[in-house]
Amino acid sequence: MALPLSYSLRSLFARKLRTGLTVAVIALVVVAVSLILGLASSLRRTLVSSGDARNLLVMRKGSDNDGSSQLTLQSLQDIRFFEGIARTASGEPLLSPELVMQPFFRTKGGGRENVLVRGVEPIVLRVHEGVKIVAGRMFNPSSGEVIVGRGVAGRYVGAQLGDELEFGRGRWRVVGIFEAGGSSFESEVWADARQLANDAKRTMPYSSFRLRVQDGADMDALARRIGDDPRHALEAQREVEYYAELGKSSFQIYVLVVFVALFAGIGAMLGATNTLYAAVQARVAEIGTLRALGFSRASILRSFLVESLVTAGLGFALGAVIATALAAGVSAALGGISWGAQTFTTNVIQLRVGSSDLAVSLGLALAIGVIGGFFPARSAANLRPIEALRKA
Repeated sequence: MALPLSYSLRSLFARKLRTGLTVAVIALVVVAVSLILGLASSLRRTLVSSGDARNLLVMRKGSDNDGSSQLTLQSLQDIRFFEGIARTASGEPLLSPELVMQPFFRTKGGGRENVLVRGVEPIVLRVHEGVKIVAGRMFNPSSGEVIVGRGVAGRYVGAQLGDELEFGRGRWRVVGIFEAGGSSFESEVWADARQLANDAKRTMPYSSFRLRVQDGADMDALARRIGDDPRHALEAQREVEYYAELGKSSFQIYVLVVFVALFAGIGAMLGATNTLYAAVQARVAEIGTLRALGFSRASILRSFLVESLVTAGLGFALGAVIATALAAGVSAALGGISWGAQTFTTNVIQLRVGSSDLAVSLGLALAIGVIGGFFPARSAANLRPIEALRKA
């Protein structure tokens, strides 16, 4: 004889306090694991989304990042018309000369952080196609105007649209805000390259060149030609490989965060399982009565397992809502979470709990429901009715 599904559901509401406490414990597990996994995946997303597979990055030989590279105007003129570089309809090479500076910015919380300021020219948006201006407009050259990434706009004093940023020897008006698919570009400020070089009194006005390779052209051959040019000590590499190299040290942090999430999840699961175990053990007399009425061990096990899974599902739903809201609230309140890049600048990570993070949390919640409900219920159901009643 099988127990009806309604029995399992009514049992949950008949013990509202115990059910509520169990749901709350599982929800806390889901919140903790989802937020930790969300931080790890947000960091990972920032690292892997930077760079374009169609672009080459040109720096001075021996430089491991564009902040330590210096290039001349003559080197730009000498390579900009190399065969294999893509061009616009008017014949202009899709090559973006860029200058990198690392001034201090004041955070809204009163601290100071190094921020990457990138000097660029108008062609930059054609080379970095993933960058889109979402508010305001592009800056005008030689006008003291800048555009800022979404992560910068929410974190630093003077970085909002229409405000003025102070760095270098002047004040720079923010005329636009851009997004870049969550990549590290969103943690940067973009200004006119020549004006930035003049402000910094740089005799070598560029740090790197980003160039788009023509469709069908041999990217590696073009990189070798640039590297073999005897006039300048240049080195070219794929842009995605450059960011992958920068991300190696950060990947260790990512792995560490995942391990923390794993161990936190295991510890939380044991705690929640213990709560469910106690809830089932408290109903030994009820189980004995059901056995005395003729219900089989299997039907009792199924009924209690359904209760545990429904409880776990409710805990997951509550925890998922709280975790998603907390992630959005933290990002909004703090303007993102700062992370130190290998270039000694700050990357601002927008904390988001994604569907994959919630999927892991759901699996953990269901595991808690199965383990926490099955084993104690099986132990109780295996008792003879008279023994179960005595244990009560």
